Amino acid sequence: MKKNMGTADRIIRIVAAIVLAALYFSGTVTGTAGIIMVVLAAVFVLTSAVSFCPLYTLVGASTCPTEKS
Repeated sequence: MKKNMGTADRIIRIVAAIVLAALYFSGTVTGTAGIIMVVLAAVFVLTSAVSFCPLYTLVGASTCPTEKS
């Protein structure tokens, strides 16, 4: 897997994951919507940890800065 996520993208995903998890665990969002939010938060953390987003591959996007030679 080639990295396709930059630092800013990773930070935004981690912050979003924290917010989603906080909404669920504080009881603000419950039920099916809450479970979907927790799963989405887990996906955000996982993709941030490995710096790879499968959806970016499908659309040919990348937020990872290119190396200059």
